[in-house]
Amino acid sequence: MTTSPKVLSLAEIPAWREDQRRAGRRLVVTNGCFDLLHTGHIAYLEAARSQGDLLLIGVNGDASVAALKGPSRPINSEADRARLLAALAAVDAVTIFPEKRAGHFLERVRPDVWVKGGDYSLETIDKDERHTVESAGGQIVFIPFLTGKSTSSLVEKILRL
Repeated sequence: MTTSPKVLSLAEIPAWREDQRRAGRRLVVTNGCFDLLHTGHIAYLEAARSQGDLLLIGVNGDASVAALKGPSRPINSEADRARLLAALAAVDAVTIFPEKRAGHFLERVRPDVWVKGGDYSLETIDKDERHTVESAGGQIVFIPFLTGKSTSSLVEKILRL
């Protein structure tokens, strides 16, 4: 499978980010596992993209997904997940990061807006990640999930078949 020019390595991110800043583009960033894409993801990513000029997604690498979700995950490899996300019209760039938490990723990209799902709040997001975004002048926006649309519920449904 060929890769997408929208999938950037972590090493490419600082220069790419600087190009966007020089062009005056407002960068929106979100991150997550995105193991099985579903309509909840699409609605979330479209809403995130509406917060600025560009949407960059940080995708958890395979080892971090397993650490976060358990040994049966991820279902799709990090390369496949990144490629699927890159194919979406709302997505301008994707990168894979290896850690469980997005702190180092956020330090590299210095987002203007960091979008998190509605299951989080300012009180429940990782304090270091929050500090990284806010100390660089970024804003944090929470977007509600579509009820009943989650990868976990999709996996449960498949297992019942």
